[in-house]
Amino acid sequence: MNAKAAVFTGVGQPMELREFPVLEPGPGAIIVKVALANVCGSDLHIWRGDAQLAVGAGPWVLGHEMTGKVYALGRGVVTDSAGAPLKEGDRVVYMYYAPCGRCYQCLHGQPSACPSRFPSWWLSASTPPHFNGAFAELYYLTPGQAIFKVPDELPDEVVAPANCALSQMVFSLHQVGVKWGDTVVIQGAGGLGVYATALAKDMGAHKVVVMDRVEERLNLAKAFGADETINVATVANPRQRIGRVRELTDGVGADVVVEVTGSPQVVAEGITMVRQGGSYLWVGNINRGKTLELDPSLVVMANRRLVGVATYEAWALRKGLDFLLRNRQKLPFERILSHKYPLEEINRAFEESDRGLVTRAALVI
Repeated sequence: MNAKAAVFTGVGQPMELREFPVLEPGPGAIIVKVALANVCGSDLHIWRGDAQLAVGAGPWVLGHEMTGKVYALGRGVVTDSAGAPLKEGDRVVYMYYAPCGRCYQCLHGQPSACPSRFPSWWLSASTPPHFNGAFAELYYLTPGQAIFKVPDELPDEVVAPANCALSQMVFSLHQVGVKWGDTVVIQGAGGLGVYATALAKDMGAHKVVVMDRVEERLNLAKAFGADETINVATVANPRQRIGRVRELTDGVGADVVVEVTGSPQVVAEGITMVRQGGSYLWVGNINRGKTLELDPSLVVMANRRLVGVATYEAWALRKGLDFLLRNRQKLPFERILSHKYPLEEINRAFEESDRGLVTRAALVI
């Protein structure tokens, strides 16, 4: 039997649908039938050539933000990562990477910083097990990738972003230490920013201020709990934006500022918005080779703290599902996925996402 995958052969090249043989899962592995796969910002970075992440020979299957049903279980797999019985046909969500468990970071309780946590991301689609990314009919989970059953109350559209954008922000806000009564400023109102808004309020933040240049995104952030928004296209002067944050915080500055734009140019401005002794959470800038000018005294003399986070730990995905269940009737999670496309139209999904016409595109597979 064969299954389809959209393969990426290089920057500037359209992705192509190809078929690959479906193999039996190895011991401890799981094959998932993908239901929805989203176009994440990092996928766009790779597609555009912003992110110099690829190693080895292509073609590659991109994508990592997804959900689906168990298609086949490898020998020894009888439960999910929380101990719930697992069988074929169960709806699941899962981490898109697997910490090695043996490196210095893993052995010191930092699996999210494991340097070998992406063992299959850049394996060629031409090499078994072929299905290493989300943009395919199947996805091959290697042993060690956390997986959780999805509650029946949560539809695929709500769950699909959980294993990337949502879990990333659950873990990131935990790492930076958002507390009850804090003021949080969020730079960027894409998927990460919208989840950060809702999570910060859920964690007890007194005031959340969201910045973006697209009014539709700012309106979505308001629907997820933003108390104030700043359109950076309208308030074009950085000093005015910094002044507005000071005004909203009685001249003190924000307890936490969160960067989820992927633009190095916003960093110095964001750090200046942090109060003395506060924290700057750096999440969006994943592209290697990008630089910025920064006066180090902005950090040192004000006792500000910089926290960088790129991935999360398995508990954050489980907590993310709990958050979705708890707020299912309160927040419009379905609105985060603004457009759906069949897998055959993956190139249009990327092009329209790149042009800013889409908050988050979902491929229905």
